[in-house]
Amino acid sequence: MKLAARVAKIKPSETLAITAKANALKAEGRDVIGFGAGEPDFDTPANIKTAAIRAIEAGFTKYTPVSGTDELKDAIIGKLKRDNALDYKRSQVAVSCGAKHTLYNLAQALFETGDEVIIPAPYWVSYPDIVVLAGGQPVIVDTLEKDGFKMKPEQLKAAITPRTRAVVINSPSNPTGAAYSPEELKALAAVLLDSEILVISDDIYEKIIYANYPFANIATVEPKLKDRTIVVNGVSKAYAMTGWRIGYAAGPEQIIAAISKIQSQNTSNPASISQKASVEALNGDQGVVAAMVLEFRKRRDVIVQLLNEINGIKCMLPEGAFYVFPNVAEIYGRSFRGKKITNSTELIDYLLDEANVATVPGAAFGSDSHIRLSYATSLKNIEEGLKRIKNAVANLD
Repeated sequence: MKLAARVAKIKPSETLAITAKANALKAEGRDVIGFGAGEPDFDTPANIKTAAIRAIEAGFTKYTPVSGTDELKDAIIGKLKRDNALDYKRSQVAVSCGAKHTLYNLAQALFETGDEVIIPAPYWVSYPDIVVLAGGQPVIVDTLEKDGFKMKPEQLKAAITPRTRAVVINSPSNPTGAAYSPEELKALAAVLLDSEILVISDDIYEKIIYANYPFANIATVEPKLKDRTIVVNGVSKAYAMTGWRIGYAAGPEQIIAAISKIQSQNTSNPASISQKASVEALNGDQGVVAAMVLEFRKRRDVIVQLLNEINGIKCMLPEGAFYVFPNVAEIYGRSFRGKKITNSTELIDYLLDEANVATVPGAAFGSDSHIRLSYATSLKNIEEGLKRIKNAVANLD
């Protein structure tokens, strides 16, 4: 059977594939500890679930406007004003079926053959493929561990060509947990001021930050770029609502209208019930978020300490999100039962097969010297999982 050529240009999401494999092994009776899934292990807060139940009981189960209800758009506008000092109108906000869907719609609306999109690496696995599916060309900028995995202004400047259409900034980052300070964002903004380059600011981990400076995005620190910035966010990470599938974009009216037009032909509106729940998430008690972040910080400190106690592994302290991205390159070249481990994919296969621990290869994020672990799991699992990893590494020749 002949398939469209675009299918061959992309690969399945590695993070989803690893999680599915780990779950399948668990179903077979294997005691697998999973560090693959990028979702909070907390339950959705009770007030949010109650709002959804009330919506069902009230019969709010029909189609809504394609780009979201006015009620949810108003909640998003209020959040952006309150948290980010950014002013938008309803016509500048579009709600989609998750932040990934938002990014996909955005790429479809903006990029064509020949357009270049600058993506700092390590990057979230889907950024390059989303650009490719739109006909664009990802331009990967390799950041350095010694720089905290953050793109420097000189790197950004060097990557710009006459074909550059946009740059993606994800802070805090998946997979590294790196978070740009306001000063670092201002330095990047200075490079872009005299261009027409768009900024896609992926703020999905905005609330999960541990740095000694406040969260900021490029539109906040440089108002002159607001009209060229599309802020992407959602409720999944901050409110433990991954399955509710609500993301959104805020930006120039023409771009938001284009996103809505694209969405009218792929999914139509996001789920009505999820929209009601998201209004409560954004407008309701925010104390639940702070409690989750406090717990994530505890887990971060434990997992980083345990990783750095393993011979051959070095791990920097993340500034946000709920991932660690340890450097495992010193392990490469070692063997188990005569089979040599030479890259991150072979290492994560070894850890799953021999230690019953699921991790994600750094190659999927653009850095084969690393692997990614999500600490969105219990301290008990973290301690047991790292014990297994330590033993597995010790068993290598």
